[in-house]
Amino acid sequence: MSVGLNLAQQEAVNYVQGPCLVLAGAGSGKTRVITHKIGQLIRVGLEPQRIAAITFTNKAAAEMRERAKTLIGRDARGVLICTFHALGVRMLRQDGAALGLKPQFSILDSDDVTSILKDAGGSTDAATARQWQWAISLWKNMGLNAAQAEAQAKDDNERITARIMARYEERLTAYQSVDFDDLIGLPLKLLRDHADVREKWQAQMGHVLVDEYQDTNATQYEVLKLLVGERARFTAVGDDDQSIYGWRGATLDNLKRLPLDFPQLKVVKLEQNYRSTSAILRAANNVIGPNPKLFPKTLFSELGEGEPVRIVDADNEEHEAERVVARIQSARANGATEGGGGQTQDWKNFAVLYRANHQARVFEKALRKAAIPYKVSGGQSFFDRAEIKDLCAWLRLWVNNDDDPAFLRAITTPKRGIGHTTLQNLGTFASKYKVSLFEALFSSSLGSVLPAKAVGSLHEFGRYVNDLEFRARQTVGAEAALAFLLEWLKDIDYEKHLYDGEDSEKLAASRWTNVLDFCDWMAKRCGGEIDDMAGVSIASETRTLLEVAQTIALLSTISQREQDQDVVTLSTLHAAKGLEWPHVMLVGVTEGMLPFKLGDGANPSGKADGPMSEGILERLHEERRLMYVGITRAQRSLVVSWTRRRKKGRDMIAAQPSRFIAEMALEKATTREDPREKLKALRAEFAKKAIDSAAAAAAAQAAGT
Repeated sequence: MSVGLNLAQQEAVNYVQGPCLVLAGAGSGKTRVITHKIGQLIRVGLEPQRIAAITFTNKAAAEMRERAKTLIGRDARGVLICTFHALGVRMLRQDGAALGLKPQFSILDSDDVTSILKDAGGSTDAATARQWQWAISLWKNMGLNAAQAEAQAKDDNERITARIMARYEERLTAYQSVDFDDLIGLPLKLLRDHADVREKWQAQMGHVLVDEYQDTNATQYEVLKLLVGERARFTAVGDDDQSIYGWRGATLDNLKRLPLDFPQLKVVKLEQNYRSTSAILRAANNVIGPNPKLFPKTLFSELGEGEPVRIVDADNEEHEAERVVARIQSARANGATEGGGGQTQDWKNFAVLYRANHQARVFEKALRKAAIPYKVSGGQSFFDRAEIKDLCAWLRLWVNNDDDPAFLRAITTPKRGIGHTTLQNLGTFASKYKVSLFEALFSSSLGSVLPAKAVGSLHEFGRYVNDLEFRARQTVGAEAALAFLLEWLKDIDYEKHLYDGEDSEKLAASRWTNVLDFCDWMAKRCGGEIDDMAGVSIASETRTLLEVAQTIALLSTISQREQDQDVVTLSTLHAAKGLEWPHVMLVGVTEGMLPFKLGDGANPSGKADGPMSEGILERLHEERRLMYVGITRAQRSLVVSWTRRRKKGRDMIAAQPSRFIAEMALEKATTREDPREKLKALRAEFAKKAIDSAAAAAAAQAAGT
């Protein structure tokens, strides 16, 4: 038996001969099971290169790689640990030619997609384009192309969107580009329509482990089935009680289908929680109880009863925020007086969780007023910053000259005397001859539509990009990559571009620091110093700058430094999934916020025998799972807070506690307290001790004289 595994975990690890579903309750050690199972597969003779562990986030993949290295050592070097999207990139880079894709295709980010859809739909309104984007993404996740989407459109709006989708698909093909949904949809097409590719990947995948299986969508499930084939050597690890991404295509049908599609499926339940106290788990089990169960389970803990879960009411959001601040100050002061092992004294041990982003503002204001450091989880990604998107456009253009969105951003940033009229004429020319902007730039007949000076400027830019691409292909290792990037930025005078574009010198300096951080980050990956590359194995190795540039769109964060900051976390419940804190405050838990407004005819009882439609009922079930996720983030203490009134637009409206508070079934005696009174009492105690200490010192001094 492996050290540190309980009997259920050991059973999941040892079963390697067929399909296995591990139902891993919150805090039950699922990552430990996956990493130990990788080790077990290697021990029974499976080559590391034939093992794949698929996660949903780069962060989860990085954590799993680190744990696998620690547990298994050198034998784990060949294991593929990556996200679903990174696996898709790997498949398309190797075999995308069967679909007409060059190996150097570009991966478009969300802003690129919005821009292309505005063009495809003949609209200048970004909000409308984002609505099309959302609909197209859902269709792609359901495995539908434009023709299929139009065939099943319910109304004119959907028919129009489907036609825009067709034009969007044409542009992606012309740009040799894919969006994030294509990174799942196109590999599915590869596996389904090309037997040779399917057989190759099935032979390569000796065992596939999928983390957070409940978050898979219909397309991802089909990819998994085709990857594992009839041998069905896979391990799916998930929890139906934590399925909270229905709004982006995740479906519990994938859990329902597993026993039907794989009758030999072995199901193992992990019910021992290593995170939370019994009081917290009891509240969690009570809340999730009313939901229908695919595989019933009940979490338990051996960490003791712990503090009772507390319910706090407040007059309004400002009053609620004051109480949260007082609770944090009180807990820290209390930890100091009781010795607390230092843990409660760290700001990073506190989290404030809420249903919607806009709820953060009032808590930010209260924390600033109290001089408490904090971060808002899920804030602007490093890669969303304009200066980083500028540099990434250049890198994308080196990788794929046909990437028109990247071409337009790079040629205008910094400005190089090539105006909008020139670019517009170039675009018309490229469209007429059905070539990319970069290819059109070198056309012998371009001079018929542009003056010689404009053609000369375009040629100069094209030659410069070709030169950069050639050199990036030859640049290997951290030191060479950093020198190359800094020389390039000096060539294009990017620092001056930033300072010229900002009124505030301080802001420009901050943006330039981001650019230097980005260069350092890229260089370290070229040197293999930081091994979190998307879609590569655990083995750390040097890479060319061009190879690193190819993966850029899949990496969503520049570093893990935020995790080490000693600050209070503010986070939505969705963003908090997979995380944990010693002290958690769930705030704004009122009807209409959590559960979020369910629509007309909502039956307050949450039972199916009322007027609640099937769709609304499923939304209620998902909101209840969201509450369950929030509760199970807490390790030692949990406070659930609601307000008697809340803002709706400019008005204050009466609010009711969420039905989920009653479902927690807490003891009445634990449901009322005011942390400000507790803090006041602690301050009084500190003051009394200080007075007593001063008096004793004075008495001692008097006795000495």
